[in-house]
Amino acid sequence: MSVDQTTVRRIARLARIAVTDEDVPHLQGELNAILAFVEQLGEVDVEGVEPMTSVTPMAMKKRQDGVTDGGYPDKIVRNAPATEDDFFLVPKVVE
Repeated sequence: MSVDQTTVRRIARLARIAVTDEDVPHLQGELNAILAFVEQLGEVDVEGVEPMTSVTPMAMKKRQDGVTDGGYPDKIVRNAPATEDDFFLVPKVVE
């Protein structure tokens, strides 16, 4: 895949980047080089390679997913201007 000058200008407009006409050919070359590198990565054989989150093996620290506080909704909504069944009531802002 290659990028033409029209596409470079469109990308710049979408990214809200001011690009002069003199910069377009240089950016076109850079974007084409990036895309060529990405295409090279697609040729790498990764069959049997496990996904990893780090280059060094490590176990993720996990904690028990449990409620450690709560059980008193009446105290939580006590200062709210409007509540119903222990829920906050807010004014409708979207029709």
